[in-house]
Amino acid sequence: MNRLKQKYQDIAAKTLMKEFKHQNVFEIAKFKKVSLNMGIADPQEPRAREKVVEGVVAQFALITGQKPQITRAKKAIANFKLRAGDPMGVMVTLRGDLMWEFLDKLISVALPRVKDFRGVSRTAFDGSGNYSLGLEEQIAFPEIDYDKIDKIRSLQVNITMQSKSDAESFRLLELLGMPFMKLEEEQT
Repeated sequence: MNRLKQKYQDIAAKTLMKEFKHQNVFEIAKFKKVSLNMGIADPQEPRAREKVVEGVVAQFALITGQKPQITRAKKAIANFKLRAGDPMGVMVTLRGDLMWEFLDKLISVALPRVKDFRGVSRTAFDGSGNYSLGLEEQIAFPEIDYDKIDKIRSLQVNITMQSKSDAESFRLLELLGMPFMKLEEEQT
């Protein structure tokens, strides 16, 4: 069993039951899925963009352990030299064991490797208990070899949870070791 999942079952679930006065185990906050996406805005030439997309797909497969889906333009936009069907980015949705593995890697390995890291925002919840964060560099993940990438790109991580409130989701992430910013730093 994954280390983070074990921590959730042994520590976080019991703590959430006490702190939020839940009567039933099924009421506590749970992770449903983790979605990652990365947009690709550079090379305007379609053949060059296809090559970039192939590289990003390989990077996402290394990071997540799952082959990502390529997102494509629905409409043609002449000002951006974009045709319908051109690749725009990649996305992957993780559930189950792959989700737990990714969260463990994100919390314990990738975030501490970010340059000038002071913590993630406490306010990036959406009101339904879901959390979003952006990473400015994909090289924060140890699987990515800096010498083999063409460009440093940012990616978006969305953690979807089944929760009654943002406060409960925040506490769950905090119990699992998510490095949140101190309140004083975030307010400045």
